[in-house]
Amino acid sequence: MNISYNWLKEYVSFDLSPEKVADILTFIGLEVEEMSTVEDIPGGLEGVVVGHVLECVPHPDSDHLHVTKVLTADGAEPLQVVCGAPNVAAGQKVLLATVGTSLPAPDGTKIKIKKSKIRGVESFGMICAEDELGIGASHDGIMVLPQDAAVGMPAREYLHLGCDTVFTIGLTPNRVDGASHIGVARDLSAYLRLNGLGGEMTLPDVSAFKEGEGESIPVEVLSHDGAPRYMGVTMTDVKVAPSPEWLQKKLLAVGLRPINNVVDITNFVLIEVGQPLHAFDASRISGGKVVVRRAAEGDKFVTLDGVERTLSSQDLMICNAERPMCIAGVFGGLESGITDATTSVFIESAYFNPTSIRKTSKRLGIKTDASFRYERGADPQIVPYAAARAALLMQELAGAKVVGKVREVYPEKIERRRVSLDFARMESLMGKKIGSETILNILRYMDFGIVSSDGNGAEVTVPSFKVDVYRECDVVEEVLRIYGYDNIELPDHIVSSYDNTPNPDPETVRVKACDLLAANGFMECMNNSLTKADYYTGLKTYPKEALPMVLNPLSSDLNAMRQTLLFSGLEVIAHNLNRQAGDMKLFEVGNVYRYEPKGDGDPVNNLASYSERMHLAMFMVGKGTQYWRNSVGAGHFFTLKGYVELLLRRLGTDIYSLDCEPAPSDLFSEGLVYRIPASGKVVAMLGTVAHARLRQFDIKQPVFAAEIDWTLLLKHYLKTRVLYKELPLYPEVKRDLALLLDENVTFAEIRKAAFSAERKLLRKVVLFDVYRGDKIPAGKKQYAVSLTLQDYDKTLTDKAVEQSVKRIFDSLAHQFGASLR
Repeated sequence: MNISYNWLKEYVSFDLSPEKVADILTFIGLEVEEMSTVEDIPGGLEGVVVGHVLECVPHPDSDHLHVTKVLTADGAEPLQVVCGAPNVAAGQKVLLATVGTSLPAPDGTKIKIKKSKIRGVESFGMICAEDELGIGASHDGIMVLPQDAAVGMPAREYLHLGCDTVFTIGLTPNRVDGASHIGVARDLSAYLRLNGLGGEMTLPDVSAFKEGEGESIPVEVLSHDGAPRYMGVTMTDVKVAPSPEWLQKKLLAVGLRPINNVVDITNFVLIEVGQPLHAFDASRISGGKVVVRRAAEGDKFVTLDGVERTLSSQDLMICNAERPMCIAGVFGGLESGITDATTSVFIESAYFNPTSIRKTSKRLGIKTDASFRYERGADPQIVPYAAARAALLMQELAGAKVVGKVREVYPEKIERRRVSLDFARMESLMGKKIGSETILNILRYMDFGIVSSDGNGAEVTVPSFKVDVYRECDVVEEVLRIYGYDNIELPDHIVSSYDNTPNPDPETVRVKACDLLAANGFMECMNNSLTKADYYTGLKTYPKEALPMVLNPLSSDLNAMRQTLLFSGLEVIAHNLNRQAGDMKLFEVGNVYRYEPKGDGDPVNNLASYSERMHLAMFMVGKGTQYWRNSVGAGHFFTLKGYVELLLRRLGTDIYSLDCEPAPSDLFSEGLVYRIPASGKVVAMLGTVAHARLRQFDIKQPVFAAEIDWTLLLKHYLKTRVLYKELPLYPEVKRDLALLLDENVTFAEIRKAAFSAERKLLRKVVLFDVYRGDKIPAGKKQYAVSLTLQDYDKTLTDKAVEQSVKRIFDSLAHQFGASLR
């Protein structure tokens, strides 16, 4: 959002530099990301000054040039300047571009004035014409100034050239109230008034607006939920023309291109007040009325950019009696816009439902200044003010007249929200006692209404432009923004606390695990617990006989309760692959079931024969997204293993503390199974899904899957104690080993043996490279292992490090026949 410094000064009284204003805006939560200077003439004619021509004689070697002596400051040596203008004469006051000055060229470049010789006579500058300065088109001769022009005065000052500073403010989504000059001025005024720096605020007066004679265009709203408030002003005798210079400069300063006076007025009010407006050519409103309704499903509509859009029945449209004219709050239509031939205008000022506008904008892929504000929540109370402001400007700049009465449809008035405040509780949240009077003053400055107050609290009404203020804590945030977070001193002692609940809520743990996966790019899927029994034919890990079968199933595809989440995930993957979605990271949390006959009599009817557990499954397929900084590579088993390790570690389980064995071949072509050491129960399995399983779903590319027994993991997690200790004061030492090992030795075995050999100093064992190739014997592989050693009590010596590394290597050599390469 671009905000003009000069424009702000029209609403707020202050005498502060642009830099100070930028600091204040950032201080109160409107972060200034960039400051830029906007000048009427780029460069501001720096180096051009008022000069006095003391002498003017003909050039000795030219019949049209003159040699002049120009005084640029009292007491200074006059400058010799060669001039070719026919009207130059002694005694004139002129504008002189001194040596080193850069003047604007017609093609947008710069012309630098240099010391030169013109037909043998030195010249130390240039006496300028209007077009040479970029302030006019005349080149008939030099500019001759009145005799009272002060010698040496900079041209910028003499010509009153405008210079502005534009603040680029990074608005957060909840601060749409700051998306206008008046919105920013309001916050700035509150801060200045609180701190005794002036800041009185004055808004443009619209009391001169009056309804006209005749019949205005009627309005009919058929979708009140989409347009809770709709207002229209009809104007005639409109003369479409270029906007005056002051209006064009304001729009250009904030990055908007002037179009014509009518369109520019609507854009001006948008940037000034924050209320989007739309101007329709009234002669194109067929049937003589405006209708606000939903579109018909599949309707076609051509927008201002000439693109035909397909509409949805959820899209709100502004129509005439026959057809749509505009996508409400988003984009105008091609056939109802303002043209040079327009003589009558219908000005729309409305409050549209933010959700409706956001959905339409997202679905059509259209982002406009209007949709930006409407979808975040415009101010319903500013609607009549904005309409009146635009109408008065059209009367002034386009010679327009108001026709008839203002048309408004506002069936249910939107009341200001009420919030009850407790001053003691507010100050507790703030961390400082600032006093009830300060709180109330800030709220008054921010246009909150004080319904009632006493020494303990108050009841206030929230301004309609504050879309995110609903509760007392929201009001606290508003107060603190203006008071200043930096003014809340830190106490001498900071008290912190942590949750030491011995048995955290299982649902909370599950949600945190899902959040962790989602933060790492996984998307959650949810599947039916009913599955196809034929998936389990021939499996040993999940035998078909262990399926709880459904009595009288509706379909053979849903005739059993699933034992694993694997097949549900493969169904989802196959569905998406068939629709060209080739890169996926999915997870599912769901229940699995198992039938194991128990008890006397008929085991099928014995509930003890059935078990239900919660599992968490993760799936990866595809090559991932290619960016300029990375190349596409196939997904890898170890990538998935890293995510599993991350999740287990987050739940207090070290994956290397678990027993590990190869994954069952009926499910995975390669993979691992992890068991709880004490019980031997499987807590997780992961790997590359076997080709036989993929063929069942006609999947032709590798799929990597992991499944965790969430019920077992949660039980283990609830027993885990969190221990805290201070950070070590002494540095780590790292040593690398290149180990030649038999192919069947796993890293888990290496890691376990290393920690057994060095219990005191070894902190971490990392495998950072694996090599297999013709440079080592058959049946062998090379592991590159990094050892991290650290003593919590002192700095390690080289001797101690070497002794530890030797103990570790000796243990590896003894247990696995390892040797160093």
